[in-house]
Amino acid sequence: MKVFGFIPARYASQRFPGKPLAVIEGKPMIQHVYECAISCPEFSEVWVATDDERISDVVSGFGGRAVMTDHSHRSGTDRIREAAIKVGLEKEDIVVNIQGDQPKFSPSIITLLIRPFLEDLNIQMTTLKYKLTDERDIQNPNHVKVVTDRHGYAMYFSRSAIPYFRDMNSTRICYKHLGLYGFRMEFLSLYTQLSEGELENAEKLEQLRVLEHGIKIKVLESPFDSIEVDVPEDILKIEGRMA
Repeated sequence: MKVFGFIPARYASQRFPGKPLAVIEGKPMIQHVYECAISCPEFSEVWVATDDERISDVVSGFGGRAVMTDHSHRSGTDRIREAAIKVGLEKEDIVVNIQGDQPKFSPSIITLLIRPFLEDLNIQMTTLKYKLTDERDIQNPNHVKVVTDRHGYAMYFSRSAIPYFRDMNSTRICYKHLGLYGFRMEFLSLYTQLSEGELENAEKLEQLRVLEHGIKIKVLESPFDSIEVDVPEDILKIEGRMA
């Protein structure tokens, strides 16, 4: 069993066209993400999965690995599955989906994401959460929230602030979903063949497809938040935090 990192990167983002190539502190964002990923000791290889030759050329230019995928994929997960097949992964390998709009993350969260696969053969998919304290983050629909059961499995993901605290005097605990995922390769192939569900369509969150089909997602709590770029205005904020 080997562990592979894949960074899905498409050029035609609706809110921020060309986002992977946006320059942050003198480097394209995709390079920041790639360099964070390759610093994770668990990875045998890291690949950028893209549908655009401009992104592929930039990745090759800084010495990274890129694999071209079809432009019609409906999600990053579908893109990663095609890339993983082209690269030649075995069904027992572990695939980590690294978001291409998170230019700075701690390599230790990859270790956290992978560990459950080594401890429990029944686990097919993992992801991360981070405790929120700022009310603005809790109410921000760009920050997806997650609630879990007592065993650390996801119960629901939402763009709304969940859970709703009826008693406003109670201690409010809310967790942000960090969009990194781990999959067993065999399950990844199954996942991309599942039909889209009503909840996924409503929230526009593809991970809800897994829950709607009755499959468990193990959620680990990260000690680190993610730094995300959603719109061009986020670049200055990111550079300030990275500095």
